Amino acid sequence: MDKPATQNNFSVKIDPEAPVYIISVVSEIVSIPIWTLRKLDDLDVVKPKRIGKKTRCYSQSQVELLNYVHYLMEEKRVNISGIRVILQIEKRV
Repeated sequence: MDKPATQNNFSVKIDPEAPVYIISVVSEIVSIPIWTLRKLDDLDVVKPKRIGKKTRCYSQSQVELLNYVHYLMEEKRVNISGIRVILQIEKRV
């Protein structure tokens, strides 16, 4: 008996905290240049997991946070230091 065509047997559930996106992919997704993502990492704004010595891998929740960071940078014209302060305050609340 055939299964209905709408059923997907290949769906994958990924933990939102699992580091699965490399920096170049994240840069494309959130429209933030790679150099800015590196700076955000250096300033502890968004810390991707390191795979080996060089490869930065981001989780889905970090990508969502970076979308918010992009909004603050582009729409509200907040610099990286200001974003860091905003995120620290929001973490406390």
